[in-house]
Amino acid sequence: MESTSHIVMSADVGGSHITTALVNITQQSLLQETLIRERVNPQGTPEEIIDNWSSCIIRTLKGYEDEVQHFGIAMPGPFDYEKGISKINNVSKFNSLYGLNVKEMLAHKLGITTSQIKMMNDAGCFLQGEVYAGSAKGFNHVIGLTLGTGLGTARYYDGVGDDANLWCMPFKNSIAEDYISTRWFVNKYQELSGLSIKDVKALAEIYETDEFAKSIFKEFGLNLALFIEEFIKIDNPEVIIIGGNIANAFHLFKGEMMNHLNQSNMNTSIHLSKLNEVAALLGAANLWANKN
Repeated sequence: MESTSHIVMSADVGGSHITTALVNITQQSLLQETLIRERVNPQGTPEEIIDNWSSCIIRTLKGYEDEVQHFGIAMPGPFDYEKGISKINNVSKFNSLYGLNVKEMLAHKLGITTSQIKMMNDAGCFLQGEVYAGSAKGFNHVIGLTLGTGLGTARYYDGVGDDANLWCMPFKNSIAEDYISTRWFVNKYQELSGLSIKDVKALAEIYETDEFAKSIFKEFGLNLALFIEEFIKIDNPEVIIIGGNIANAFHLFKGEMMNHLNQSNMNTSIHLSKLNEVAALLGAANLWANKN
């Protein structure tokens, strides 16, 4: 049988889902037939969450159980990625995992050792993937934002991608993530209209007929521009990559965002993710690309 040492089990953990696939790190490609996406209850017990994640991984591994030895996981922060301990607390996801060694729990459930698992921030993995095979390919100094359940920020410089950890940066009356996340949209719509809305996708669907929706996307565009300004001042990148579920509605807030950045003479190129959720899977798998 052909050696499969270049095949890595990769997982991208989101606030409401997990996506798993086997990745060929030699060819920088997914084995498409192994790609699985499952919903996760972020308010579940530790056992429920770990069971959910591990069952998705096991389904992807089917037929490769004996060959695949390396696991790469893109995980939202804050998190001690080396030790595998969750520091996520007082947000709308995974509070029950706070202080627990997730790496050990997963290894036990999967019947492997913790040394077979590498973890990195999901935004860092996303940006690594875009550099390897997406919108950031060919650039040396890149910053990335993932806009979704939370705000992910990452930087890539001279071959190294890492969490920029700016979600908690002081911003307006609170922190950045309180203004640049799904919950901001949901809370803002409730505040203005008195009605509840499920998520950004649902808000985008009523954009043409709902004045509240229009004003909310406009305000978000300005918030994002103000945040990007600060990120550029810190890192001075060649290019900015934007991904995450909220980026699917980019056309609804791009105008306001670009107007403000242009007025501020911020002319760094901004690109949407080319790979979307595949980016984080590639990035997580590539944590094993330079193994001895």
